[in-house]
Amino acid sequence: YERNQYSWSGNLVGTTKATSSGSGVIYKLDKNTGTAYVITNYHVVYDAYCNTKNKISDDITLYLYGQEATKYAIKATYVGGSMNYDLAVLKVENSEILMESNAMAVSVADSDGISVLETAIAVGNPEGIGLSATVGYINVDSEYITISMIIDGYSKEIKLRCIRIDAAVNSGNSGGGLFNDKGELIGIVNAKLSDSSVDNIGYAIPSNVAKAVADNIIYYCDGTEKESVYRCLLGVSVGATEAYTEYDTETGKIYKREEITITEISETGVVKDLLKKGDVINSIKIDGTDHEVTRLYHVIDNMLNARVGSTVVINVTRDGAAVDVTVPITENMLTEY
Repeated sequence: YERNQYSWSGNLVGTTKATSSGSGVIYKLDKNTGTAYVITNYHVVYDAYCNTKNKISDDITLYLYGQEATKYAIKATYVGGSMNYDLAVLKVENSEILMESNAMAVSVADSDGISVLETAIAVGNPEGIGLSATVGYINVDSEYITISMIIDGYSKEIKLRCIRIDAAVNSGNSGGGLFNDKGELIGIVNAKLSDSSVDNIGYAIPSNVAKAVADNIIYYCDGTEKESVYRCLLGVSVGATEAYTEYDTETGKIYKREEITITEISETGVVKDLLKKGDVINSIKIDGTDHEVTRLYHVIDNMLNARVGSTVVINVTRDGAAVDVTVPITENMLTEY
């Protein structure tokens, strides 16, 4: 892609060709038509100084493992993405290379089912020198990190929910898959902590978030003028009023659990007459699929799966009794992320 060059005074002095390398995973694949959707990080395809309108590269090339030669280059287009989630979806169409390859789409695991000290395998393209896999463990199942992105010449801090791992991560690993010992995708590698006093502190966006964001982008952006994630807002604030751990006797794993309570309700929100302050959220059912709410992030993450026209049923405990609250999803509830 072409990148704008500026003088020290901030004046545009010309353009230059620029390249960057990263990784990705095949999320959906139809080998009969050579069509694929690929998940990568937003920062892999974004450059604040790229001279395209959306600052996304207009020259994206993919390579399969073992086919890194120029004649095996696969052209991809940008479907959409979100800086706020650091995720992007690319699309490949009519690729004979894919049709004739041994490529497969990833098998996506439930990242809510991971626990500390489970195996974590980071697969990617470190330093752009080719595929590698590093092995470590999950250190923290869910925490928030802050990364900086440049927008219009200014640094913007982005807060991301991530899995912390100790498998080695290097530049070029971004967008690559984080897998469990069954070869199932549990995350998208996106960052590492770089400091002379630390070693092997890396991060990955949980697979549940990556899947929800990718499906959202494909639904709203593929074949349209849209390029962002569109999440439905309920107009409530929630908090974790109780926190505890739970031991699963079948798996031998210990999971964190939280009691999620509504702390504030917007006067202009669609649920202001349906939900009440103090309601404890037990589950969110979207178009018939039930999602248990046992962590604070479940409320936000699950609303990525709601579409305009969806029916959302929120089960809450109110005054000691379980109550189902039905919320129809409308266009004015969508917010761009």
